[in-house]
Amino acid sequence: MPMLLLKNLPRYECLLEASKEFPDLDPSACEAFLHLLHAGDECFRAMETNLTHHAISQGRFGVMMILLNHCRCHGDTAALSPAELADRTGVTRATMTGLIDTLERDGLVTRMPDAEDRRMLTVSLTSKGREVLHGILPEHFRRMALLMQSLSETERRSLVQLLLKIKEQAANLAPQAAPHGATAG
Repeated sequence: MPMLLLKNLPRYECLLEASKEFPDLDPSACEAFLHLLHAGDECFRAMETNLTHHAISQGRFGVMMILLNHCRCHGDTAALSPAELADRTGVTRATMTGLIDTLERDGLVTRMPDAEDRRMLTVSLTSKGREVLHGILPEHFRRMALLMQSLSETERRSLVQLLLKIKEQAANLAPQAAPHGATAG
């Protein structure tokens, strides 16, 4: 889902002109911010194409990837609660329930009672879910590499450091409140 609903970004000169009317508008900050969002949208779109080809949404893919990574770190039978999945994806618990429902319906995950607390449920990836991911991931990773191939290794490291600084500043400006992304399904 695109974050920036602009096909063409305003030129720097236009931002400079607008700053006369809006003194808080820093033209270079605005230009960098708009390019950041636009690049993110284009990357999202490039990755979404592969997921669409496999008939899976970003939300469902994200849940499956979290479960796969959790299994890699904690063993093949490792599972997470729906609440833990919601926290790790940044969606509401209600949204996570919908994502899990569709993943379970398609045989990609399974819900089971928690071994320690039978009132709780845990979610784990099925062998079919692993197969689906193994069908998606080669092209997914190839697309990632293609998106980043114009940057040298040093530039990639610099980009990561810069993005981490922006992420930290964003967290300072908007402390974590309720999870967002209620429509990730």
